[in-house]
Amino acid sequence: MTLEFAPFFPWPVLAGLAVLALVIAALALWRGLRGAIIRTLAFVALLLALTNPTLNQEDREPLSTVVPVIVDRSQSQDTAGRKQQTDEALASLKDRFSRYPRIETRIVEVGDDENSDAPATRLFTALRSALSDVPPARVGAAVFLTDGQIHDLPGVNQDLGFNAPVHGLITGQPDEFDRRVEVLRAPRFGIVGEEQELSLRVFDDGRKAAGQTGTAEVTVRMNGQPIATLQARPGAETPFSFTVPRGGNNVMEFAVAELPGEVTTANNRAVHVIDGIRQNLRVLLVSGEPHAGERAWRNLLKSDASVDLVHFTILRPPEKQDGTPINELSLIAFPTRELFVEKIKDFDLIIFDRYKHRGVLPILYYDYIAQYVENGGALLIAAGPEHAGEDSIASTPLEQVLPAAPTGEMHNAAFYPHLSELGAKHPVTRGLDPSGANPPAWGRWFRTVDVDPPRGQTVMEGDGKRPLLVLNRQGQGRVAMLLSDQGWLWARGFEGGGPHVSLYRRIAHWLMKEPELEEEALTARASGRTLEATRQTIGNDPGPATVKYPSGRTETVTMTAAGPGQYRFERRMEETGLFQVSNGEFSTLVHVGTVDAPEFKAMVSTEDTLKPYADKTRGLVTRVASGSGITLPDILPVRGEVRISDPNRMVIRMTDETVLRGINSLPLFAGFAGLSALLLVIAATWWREGR
Repeated sequence: MTLEFAPFFPWPVLAGLAVLALVIAALALWRGLRGAIIRTLAFVALLLALTNPTLNQEDREPLSTVVPVIVDRSQSQDTAGRKQQTDEALASLKDRFSRYPRIETRIVEVGDDENSDAPATRLFTALRSALSDVPPARVGAAVFLTDGQIHDLPGVNQDLGFNAPVHGLITGQPDEFDRRVEVLRAPRFGIVGEEQELSLRVFDDGRKAAGQTGTAEVTVRMNGQPIATLQARPGAETPFSFTVPRGGNNVMEFAVAELPGEVTTANNRAVHVIDGIRQNLRVLLVSGEPHAGERAWRNLLKSDASVDLVHFTILRPPEKQDGTPINELSLIAFPTRELFVEKIKDFDLIIFDRYKHRGVLPILYYDYIAQYVENGGALLIAAGPEHAGEDSIASTPLEQVLPAAPTGEMHNAAFYPHLSELGAKHPVTRGLDPSGANPPAWGRWFRTVDVDPPRGQTVMEGDGKRPLLVLNRQGQGRVAMLLSDQGWLWARGFEGGGPHVSLYRRIAHWLMKEPELEEEALTARASGRTLEATRQTIGNDPGPATVKYPSGRTETVTMTAAGPGQYRFERRMEETGLFQVSNGEFSTLVHVGTVDAPEFKAMVSTEDTLKPYADKTRGLVTRVASGSGITLPDILPVRGEVRISDPNRMVIRMTDETVLRGINSLPLFAGFAGLSALLLVIAATWWREGR
């Protein structure tokens, strides 16, 4: 209750009247006039009435105490039963706080930022947002329901914006431990065949793991194939040397042996993608008798700056057998032993362009070439009429690796080269004709080599569906046969020409095992949080894909046709981390999001992160897991500043803040009461003077 004044005249005027009244009263008292005291009281009453005093009483309502409850819903909370603990603890917290009507809880569930590639647990950011419209005096406490892995911790001495306890309710078990592996340094690019080096580290987190000794076994896979097993000492940097096996993307996987009972195995694997660069590809081109298309392959290979081409042309016609030694016919002696025995393994590709066996190469050398293919080499036969003759290289030991045997006949008829049903799906020939016309709008060819039903894959056909381009895997190597020497017509633009450059280049790259041209493959890539997987096949619909999430859950995803021989799915993922995509016998790994995201650095629950803040604010940090159930500390509301912490109860500082609902005003000299007081004083004056 308060007293306020609302004078009818300005205060200087009232002050002047008060001085005048004081002078008159003083003179009256000094002269001893009758009724001087009563007249003085009359002046005082009149002046008080002119000041218009009012008695005010405020109607106030107490405000609630705000307690933010920040619930951790990050990916680390999806492991080891923590999600169930969090749900049960949150339900129990709601029930307990509901018993205190003066406490207002603000529950904020914090998950990963869907727009971020580097997920992190940002609980203090959520706390500041939850309290942005709350005065500091109304905050009773801050409660964190989390596994303790928080990545936006402010400084311990930093002002939190309120003076109230910070409590931490920790999910997970106190004896948790976890093993993980990280790639510390690794090259993004590497030259095929050259040695590269990276370093990795195995981490053992948690109480049990801290006391373990010895080494951890790390299995290294390159493109799905095991290449090494390392013995890594946890906590120490482990170097590893390797050779890039092929051009294009090479996926390296590092899998550390699991520990029994560890929190999660999602971080027991790490991947690194290295792009293989072919430098100075070595190609051996052996041409036979001169023909119109002799330079087609040479021009294509010479136009590629990364190709080191070794080209020999056998100019001696078959009908000229005069007994002159070969070394006297050659401008440069043909180093057959050096090329086909000593250095044959150095070549990435060997091409025979209309080559006929004339005795230049010893018959044993063809067997060396066959072994070269079996051991992983690449061989291309660009055949013409010589392949159907008696001196065909198909009659040598090379026959064992060739996918098609000639019948001895040539088919001479104009035809439009076209893709076979299989070729429409095969990456070597798929999309050569962007118009999709059948037959394609390409120039005609005029002859092909007749062959028996070939092995491997016939991806292009000629007249009467005769095989034109046959691809085959032989042992560890690959063989391609182009059963016509008419490709030069496309190069010359005859009848509009055709895609000879694309075709020749794709054949060469398929032979050299470029991963983009694999006919059966499963690839996956990530762009931000979007996962895209592509299944390449020359068969029928491969069926759905299985996606294994970092949290361990699996999902079956339907793959839709994206073109001939291609099936694909694309999806924005809620989780980030290492995903495994499988389809049949094919499997691949892909990392969605930033590889070094804080959310995957450590997965063991901990009380250590929040304890300094609880100690500073006299709060409490405790685990919620108790045996097979959940145990929460009691709630203790207190008035005034929190001076001590309670080890068994969550202290809530109750606020004294109120809100003004209204004001009741009572004027003291207004109405009948004020008039009566004035009349009483004046009447008393008259009464005294009348005596």
